[in-house]
Amino acid sequence: MKAQHKGFTLVELIVVIVILGILAATALPRFVNLGSDARAANMQAIAASMEAAKQLVQAKWLVAGSTTATTIPLPGAPGNDVLVITAVGAVVDGFPETAAGGMEDAITVPTGTVACVPGGATFVCTYTGFVGCTVTYTRASGAVTVAATAGTC
Repeated sequence: MKAQHKGFTLVELIVVIVILGILAATALPRFVNLGSDARAANMQAIAASMEAAKQLVQAKWLVAGSTTATTIPLPGAPGNDVLVITAVGAVVDGFPETAAGGMEDAITVPTGTVACVPGGATFVCTYTGFVGCTVTYTRASGAVTVAATAGTC
């Protein structure tokens, strides 16, 4: 009488290992580039913050009733005042300025990872170390442009 052995053969084990290797090889590329996706998402969040700040600051400016006011108090902003655009046109009047004290005081960005540079025509935030990973706020139109994708971050 022959004794029955229970277990797996070497061929079965090798087949399972090969199948697991194929699954790992196809799944690995999906997880390799998560850092650039995270940086791009961070910049998208900053763009959304700029959009919200534009609307909030302009709404407070309009509610204040003075269409010539150059600053608007914003709780939580450094110094509690945000410099606003005036006498440019109804579309952008009341939006935060691109110069120092404007948009930079209206939003909060992660320190050390994102650097924002105020200017005359634009306010640009760049992810540190990634030149093409930017968000730009334009004074003339109030537009927020995102140039941050997994490929550029």
